[in-house]
This record gives sequence, structure tokens and C-alpha cells, in this order.
Amino acid sequence: MAGERVALHLARPPHVANAGVGVHGVRSLHDVFRLPDLWQLHLYGYSATLTIGGGTHSVAPGWVSFVPAGVEVRFDYTGRSEHLFVHFRPDGSGEPHAVPVVRDAGPAAAGLSDLLRAAISASPGGSPRTTAEVWTALWRIAQLPEPAAGRTHHTAVETAIAYIEANLARPLPVPDVARVAGVSHNHLTRLFRAETGLPVVAWIRQRRMARARHLLTATTMSIPAVAASVGITDLQAFNKACRRELGASPRAVRAGA
Repeated sequence: MAGERVALHLARPPHVANAGVGVHGVRSLHDVFRLPDLWQLHLYGYSATLTIGGGTHSVAPGWVSFVPAGVEVRFDYTGRSEHLFVHFRPDGSGEPHAVPVVRDAGPAAAGLSDLLRAAISASPGGSPRTTAEVWTALWRIAQLPEPAAGRTHHTAVETAIAYIEANLARPLPVPDVARVAGVSHNHLTRLFRAETGLPVVAWIRQRRMARARHLLTATTMSIPAVAASVGITDLQAFNKACRRELGASPRAVRAGA
């Protein structure tokens, strides 16, 4: 894995052997895996350290990793840890794509999560829908833009942003976000305001409504489903949030697309 990248063939759909939600770090804070014939794709909902083929990497919520077949990976957790995983075999046709072993998916993490959860819901492996969702996710990862040189935010702020982006459909109390970022509630609040110009709560609200606008204008999802996808289960509250943040009701936002 020279240069911390792997060659991934995507010209044809992969064979998907398994897809699911992995929960670790409960009985042991360490796991070691090696799949002789299958690749491993993970989308993380936690912070941890990975050792892949002798190289050590840090991951955070919203990050993805690839482990080629036959390569050993060690996970070092900090507590209960949940990730989405796919075990697959690339077809091997066409020109390979050089993808990072580990990388931050950034704003794409939420869409990747949706694709992988759809693949999981269509399991068992071998389902045409499972294959299609995984193939789409692999292409999206392969086409992610290269990160800009240098960090634009403090590590804790980057981790918090990635976690927020990957969990917009869930409750996001600021203390929980701070715990994932590895800092205190007050420290994250100060860092966030200094580096983004917004309080954490305002950032979450802004990202939820940006996601809602996209889903309303670019998909045929029902309005209740859109609301649930951005963590607002009360339709009256969602309607008010749309009027306040987007300037119109959900129906009007959709009609004006």
C-alpha cells in the first residue's frame, strides 16, 4: 500500500458478500481482522486508531477506510463504537482508481451513510439493490475531491463537523458532539465560534436546513421523510424551520425548485 493508497477497480459492479452495522468496543477495546479473499470498506461513526498493513491511521466520524483482501487491520477503540461495513470483491476489470486507505469523506459522509444503509436494508449479499448501492458508494468515494493542503480547522472542530454531517438525522446535543471531538462542551463552543463564526447549535441548524433544501428540491422523498432525515420529526416544527431558514414552507421550497 505504497503512498497510503490502494488500487480499486470499479469498471464493473463488485461482488458484495456482506454489509451491515458493526458494534465494537463493548467487551474489548481492540480487534484484529483479516479477510483472505474480501476487501473491507468502513464508514465510521466514532474516533479510533487503525493499523492497516503496518501503517497507523486515525479516523473520526464521517471517515472511510479501505482494507484490501489479505491485509490485516487492527482497531483500537475508545469505547462503544459503531460503523457501517461492506465486505466485497472488486471485479478487477478496467483501469484501477488510486484511493486513499483512510480519508475524511467530509460533506459526502451523509450521502454515503444513506447508500450503505440502503445496501444493508437490501441484504443478504448478492441482492441486485445491495450491489447497486455499494457500487455507487464506491464510485462516490473514488471521486471525492483531494483535501486541500493543510488543515482549515482545529482538529476538534473538524471532528465535530464530520460527526454532525454524518448524524443530521439523529439528536445532536452539543455535549455529545464535544465528547466525540474529545474536548469539553465549553471548549468546543469557543473553538467553533472562533473558527466558523457560529455557535455549534446554529451550525447544526444551518446544516440540517441545507440538507432539507437539497432533499426537497432534488428528490421525491415525502415531506415527513425529509423532516425525519434532518432530525426533525415534528412536522409543525419542520414547517416553521423551513419558513425561518429557507424563507418558505416545505411545499413552496419544493415547488420553486
